[in-house]
Amino acid sequence: MSNIDTSREFIPVRIAILAVSDTRSIEQDRSGQILVERLEAAGHVLAHRAVLRDERSEIAEQLRSWCADPDVDVIISTGGTGLTGRDVTVEAHRDVYEKEIEAFGTVFTHVSMAKIGTSAVQSRATGGVSNGTYLFALPGSTGACKDAWDEILVKQLDYRHQPCNFVEIFPRLDEHKRRK
Repeated sequence: MSNIDTSREFIPVRIAILAVSDTRSIEQDRSGQILVERLEAAGHVLAHRAVLRDERSEIAEQLRSWCADPDVDVIISTGGTGLTGRDVTVEAHRDVYEKEIEAFGTVFTHVSMAKIGTSAVQSRATGGVSNGTYLFALPGSTGACKDAWDEILVKQLDYRHQPCNFVEIFPRLDEHKRRK
């Protein structure tokens, strides 16, 4: 089972939040606000926050820009992970990924099943890595964002979390780009 090793020092990570919506503004972005509140309560830093329309190329461009920003360690997007024609966030994420974290979607589905039953099959939540940055695409519902943060991300983004976590492998995410 997982636990927090209190002998290790907490390391705050810098997180960018992107809401994908054709209708919401930052002021109306409740899911993004929930994530901001939770990441700050956990001791992390909000690096950037934005809202973009459901346009694949625009989403991918923003993700690439933040992945190139040395002040961003993690990107979390909300919205656009469903099955409708305008839901293109997952495709935009995959346009950017160097590696996909397949188990993130699996674990998210498992967490969601406990809350919403078989309706969890309609989510295409995903995670990946690009340019040494973690990216996660969450559904736009406040419940889904709470579940993803509270059950997965708050633990995996905490260096003290054992037996392993995303933070401790940050230095190795882009090791393939370094000279040997």
